[in-house]
Amino acid sequence: MRPLIAIPARFSASASALRHAAEVNARALVEAVWRAGGEPVSIHPAAGEVASRLKRFDGVLLPGGGDISPDRYGGAAHESVYDVDAIQDEFDLAVAGETVNSGKPLLAICRGLQVVNVALGGTLHTDAPGHRHVVHPVALSGTVAEITGVEKIDASCYHHQHIDTLGAGLDVTARAADGTVEAVELTGSAGWFVAVQWHPEDSAATDPAQQRLFDALVGQA
Repeated sequence: MRPLIAIPARFSASASALRHAAEVNARALVEAVWRAGGEPVSIHPAAGEVASRLKRFDGVLLPGGGDISPDRYGGAAHESVYDVDAIQDEFDLAVAGETVNSGKPLLAICRGLQVVNVALGGTLHTDAPGHRHVVHPVALSGTVAEITGVEKIDASCYHHQHIDTLGAGLDVTARAADGTVEAVELTGSAGWFVAVQWHPEDSAATDPAQQRLFDALVGQA
């Protein structure tokens, strides 16, 4: 039996295969979980019942997506903020908090990393351009280095918000050359947790180091 990996869906205004608005997850992300031996399951973002809904799953993957509302972390409004959705924010933050507290294995990617940071009381830079459509080398340490088996990795980035102040218990395990936090882990966590600011799914099909992040999640699950 493949371990069940919950992946919160993202709201989409349209999808080419559908006639109306959609709830989606990136195909590359889903395929990376499948290659790792997991059963990827998109879950509907809805308020309430988060703890009971997550009980049936063996692990959680918080994926990338639109921006978190600056209101969630005391940030200032900015014209660059996009695709903010109050229901999505509420659900993702609840999933992050519940998963961390329960000790269920959790891999967080891009927006997912930011969500965990905010859920743990941290803040974000509302806009820090220069990391969209960028692939740059990132030096790794800690758990993320152990998992990937490398000390430097090519990080595929598409974001403009990133960690400002760290959430409670988080330690930085990777930074970009300009100081941007690229990976964190949680000291004293009840369970397995890794978060990266880049998108490992972009090259996981051809780069074993990136795929090992998904393998580790499924292995822990």
